[in-house]
Amino acid sequence: MILQDTIVALATPSGAGAIAVIRVSGPKAIEIVAPLFQSIKGKDLTKQKSHTLHLGHIIEGTKIYDQVLVSLFKGSNSYTGEPTVEISCHGSTFIQQQIMQLLLRNGCRMATPGEFTMRSFLNGKMDLSQAEAVSDLIASDNEASHQIAMQQMRGGFSNEIAKLREELLNFASLIELELDFSEEDVEFADRTAFRELVNRIEFVLKRLIDSFAVGNVIKNGIPVAIVGEPNVGKSTLLNALLNEERAIVSDIAGTTRDTIEDELVINGIGFRFIDTAGIRETKDVVESIGIQKTFEKIEQAQLVLFLVENSRANDLEVLKREIQEIKNKYPQKALLVIMNKMDLLSEEQISTLNSQISNLVLISAKNKVGVEELKNELLNFVDTGALRNNETIVTNTRHYDSLLKALEEIEKVKWGLDSNLSADLMAIDIRQALYYFGEITGQVTNDELLGNIFANFCIGK
Repeated sequence: MILQDTIVALATPSGAGAIAVIRVSGPKAIEIVAPLFQSIKGKDLTKQKSHTLHLGHIIEGTKIYDQVLVSLFKGSNSYTGEPTVEISCHGSTFIQQQIMQLLLRNGCRMATPGEFTMRSFLNGKMDLSQAEAVSDLIASDNEASHQIAMQQMRGGFSNEIAKLREELLNFASLIELELDFSEEDVEFADRTAFRELVNRIEFVLKRLIDSFAVGNVIKNGIPVAIVGEPNVGKSTLLNALLNEERAIVSDIAGTTRDTIEDELVINGIGFRFIDTAGIRETKDVVESIGIQKTFEKIEQAQLVLFLVENSRANDLEVLKREIQEIKNKYPQKALLVIMNKMDLLSEEQISTLNSQISNLVLISAKNKVGVEELKNELLNFVDTGALRNNETIVTNTRHYDSLLKALEEIEKVKWGLDSNLSADLMAIDIRQALYYFGEITGQVTNDELLGNIFANFCIGK
């Protein structure tokens, strides 16, 4: 990407709407737009103050394209850190295309995905982790993912990493200084204070790494597989959770022959529910394929809802054996046992079930009784304490990878301190730790890395 180019793109979604915003950014942004804009008050756009709005028409000779509102951002006082003009026109796709083509004919080029945000990063308006948070913010579809993206975009994560890096850099400088005086056997870096810093950095890194488990769940949603025998009410349960007739419900066993997926947000956390084919022995080829897919979906799920009918209450030993079989087959999966048709159970049966079966939720999917209790149980499987306390949560796989590598180097430094390793050998590990910290915030970058990150952005951002 060439920063001397002036780029243009549609900043609003493509298609017809009430208005559309066309964004122009680059050294010649105002210079290109000014001759094409005719102010209703006769203003010269090049002579107007930054952060001002101007009503007028986009013209070419005597041809008028549209009445527009132009937003002006001069100098570095813009999102990209360079002169920017935003043209708000009517949302006709024809008008959008005509104005875009006009700008391209007059010296602009089409922006590539994420190029506006990339320029913001290259011009020092934000660091790399903040730039990545812009994409996460656009993609956020629930309260929790929005909260995390906003915190990261405002620099919460960057500030924590930058502070650790700065403190480590100060000690690294003293260690490097010792190397210049190696023949005189002097120590400029207080080893006790340095050990305390390394311990603190190790603690923070481990906390951030551990937060990725929650962050990944919040960002991508929790896949939940609803499994059980045919005709126990799996599809009815899915419909009750979603509060809509999403899956076909029938008294005929084996109605669901393929997996059905839908998403539900509970208290800001996204859950992706997967209604699966009933597990049983069958000679039906199509149903067999559905059952095979059921096992595949269980492998992908983080949480399994094992749905059983109320008749299982009459033989708890069989139920316990079935539960144990699922636990043995999927030991890494969280399991929640749900007994349907609770309205047909006696008080004595309910009391016995609750005392003998752990992680049990009693519901009546058809009557939607116990559904709210089930939602609360689902939330218990997500540790949202860090989110509630507004702590930094890592959601980005790239950041997670860099944190792991930084922790590995810090642990080497810690071992070096405990082993009285020479300064020159410790300096190597310190430099590597600083390198991985820099990778997160963008103090260390390369073209391939930036290309991969910004390629996932939408055009216009």
